[in-house]
Amino acid sequence: MKRYFNETDKENDANPMKIVLIGAGNLATNLGKSLLNKGHDILQVYSRTMENAAALADIVGGSPTNDISNVNPEADVYIISIKDSAISEIVPALCKEKEEKVFLHTAGSVPMNVFEGMALHYGVLYPMQTFTKNNPVDFNGIPCFVEGNDDMAFETAYNLASNISSHVYPLDSKARKNLHLAAVFACNFVNHCYEISSEILSKHNIPFDVMLPLIDETARKVHTLAPLEAQTGPAVRYDENVIRMQSDMLKDNPMFKQIYESMSLSIYRTSQKRGNEQ
Repeated sequence: MKRYFNETDKENDANPMKIVLIGAGNLATNLGKSLLNKGHDILQVYSRTMENAAALADIVGGSPTNDISNVNPEADVYIISIKDSAISEIVPALCKEKEEKVFLHTAGSVPMNVFEGMALHYGVLYPMQTFTKNNPVDFNGIPCFVEGNDDMAFETAYNLASNISSHVYPLDSKARKNLHLAAVFACNFVNHCYEISSEILSKHNIPFDVMLPLIDETARKVHTLAPLEAQTGPAVRYDENVIRMQSDMLKDNPMFKQIYESMSLSIYRTSQKRGNEQ
């Protein structure tokens, strides 16, 4: 995959853009801070609740609003960072009488054409990372994937992304949906497994901290090994005695039991596939 970034992109810092943020959640907060730090002008923050809009506006500047019909029409670009299912609902009112502006969304699984027929210039700026409001991240190391329906939209998404990240890639909507799916497995599902582990430990007064060295080593290994090569545990060899015992230990929680059994079977079958290919 070709990466777009070079030293001339630093010149973009001298060309600040006027931005309206649509959304005030985890991603919008971190993105807004990073864009502000690069000299861009945050004119306004929209959120469904004035409290959330005001909280982010206090940090990044601009005025807060919870009225989509009151969104400032003077921005160069409108960046939508809200839950995926709400994007198509908000686009018609947002784009109204601002059709010639640039509109970007930051969702992994929503196609770019959600703007089609509503705006002339539109695209995607998708930073692939997990975000929390009060946990600052270094955007420079975050891969950002951009798409645009025309040169103006693509260049806007690219310039903004390259201002904050050294890892900018063009990616179309179909490929981005698969990227997002892969990220759900690599991040969201993994974190849920941490939560299951934490629940099991807490019932026996064992602190979750004891898992951190194991978690860190597992994450470290996949920097140098393929995930399949890094896989260990009883499911690799399908140690039935251990698997049956641990499955029985989860009998009071059918959902966790199902996850355990499905994951064990998947690990075993994947490991067997690798063995057959060697």
